[in-house]
Amino acid sequence: MGWFSSQKAEQASAATRDDRQRCWENRDLYFDCLDRAGVLKAGEEGNVCTKEKRAYETNCAKSWIDYFNKRRILAVQQKDMLAQARSQARGVK
Repeated sequence: MGWFSSQKAEQASAATRDDRQRCWENRDLYFDCLDRAGVLKAGEEGNVCTKEKRAYETNCAKSWIDYFNKRRILAVQQKDMLAQARSQARGVK
């Protein structure tokens, strides 16, 4: 099967531009749903976002899913640290 399939293949083919675009679109839909539900960590949303999660997992490679999910948490942590640094910088002035 193809690179984005859940079945083992003899040799995985490289993702096409369309495959990547489909993956990113489904990732964005899933993460938007998580944001609306107030969930940071993917997989902890319970029964909400099941349709979006299924599409995300179907259209993205497992390694990409792991990367995107970790990157989501790191981005929020980075945003919080930058906000804290700005707040401290204003206090110094």
